Amino acid sequence: QLQLVESGGGLVQPGDSLRLSCAASGFNLNDSHISWIRQVPGKEREGISCTRHGDDFTYLVDSVRGRFTVSRDNVKNTVFLQMNNLKPEDTAVYYCAAASGSGHYTVIPGTTCPHYLSMTTWGKGTLVTVSA
Repeated sequence: QLQLVESGGGLVQPGDSLRLSCAASGFNLNDSHISWIRQVPGKEREGISCTRHGDDFTYLVDSVRGRFTVSRDNVKNTVFLQMNNLKPEDTAVYYCAAASGSGHYTVIPGTTCPHYLSMTTWGKGTLVTVSA
């Protein structure tokens, strides 16, 4: 069974940092494209990052670029989203998602990174709340 499990969410103050983890089972994240997506309750999901299989090229949306980074631990089969200088507008449920690196997908406009809507395996999300 293919599974992704996010962890690391919580309540933090503006300016704080958090590191989210996304642990995979049943498949190898190193063979996959990986996306981080967030959703504010009542609003549409927003893809915030894409890490491309093969060269680990990572695309980050403007709202998080310079504050968030993506990394992976292949031994642990886990991907991380390091979030620094968090802002109240970062409050959301954060999801990781993955798709096979050998597939063909719709890409994010202006990039060669698969759009998060192409991802086939999703975690259940972890809540991040940024509040003073």
